[in-house]
Amino acid sequence: MIQPQPARFSPSAHGFVFTNSWPSAPAVSISTPFGSVGIGNAAAGLCGGMVFAALDYWQAQVLPPASQPAPGTPLYQFIVRRLIDSWRIPAGVAEYYQWMNLPDGDSSLTVFGRSVVSQRGLARRTIEEEWPEVRASLDAGIPAALGLVTVASANPAQLGRNHQALACGYQIAGSEVSVQVYDPNRGQDDGVCIQFDTADSSAATAFRHNLNIGYPVRGFFLTAYSPAMPPGTAGSETPVRSVAPFVRPAPTVRPAG
Repeated sequence: MIQPQPARFSPSAHGFVFTNSWPSAPAVSISTPFGSVGIGNAAAGLCGGMVFAALDYWQAQVLPPASQPAPGTPLYQFIVRRLIDSWRIPAGVAEYYQWMNLPDGDSSLTVFGRSVVSQRGLARRTIEEEWPEVRASLDAGIPAALGLVTVASANPAQLGRNHQALACGYQIAGSEVSVQVYDPNRGQDDGVCIQFDTADSSAATAFRHNLNIGYPVRGFFLTAYSPAMPPGTAGSETPVRSVAPFVRPAPTVRPAG
């Protein structure tokens, strides 16, 4: 018997009804190569956990619960666990930190009268390396979890200012790309997107967005997602997706140049 395929992920149908607002005390403190970082307060939220959990429910073809879970409940604990998964300690944290310390556009120096790229900026890394992988996932019908770099800083305490979202569709017009995303901060809003121009990836590029965050997006990368069974779905009669999810292996942190 051929199992039915799930509908394309849309925030209004498959995102959590509640938004990314939680108790002010840290839900969890994670140990990173840069020290302990508190994650899960009202400012930082549980965005990565909500992105992974929403994708888990979609993979299982089960709609996520409508009620926001209280701390200590199985769903809350699952979201916190998936938040930790989304950070991929230590390699994932190191990738965010590396991107925080890179320029927006390529850096160059003059050698024997010629301009030579000395460091690839976030625009080139996003447009030439990450976006093709995100697009391939979406073309395969699989949403793509994104790590959004929003801050330029060498201070590890700023890691929590970065954000996570889920790419679920895109449109291209010439060199202009518009990526539809599920933003846990906006809930079931199908109108959230990230837009950018691919014409010149060597230059600093504006990643325009209407995410509910107070920072610009400097660039994004595809995070390594592996599915997990969310609470209440084990033993369900609802068939589980038969198509293997698009899973990117944990990337090696690239050299700064």
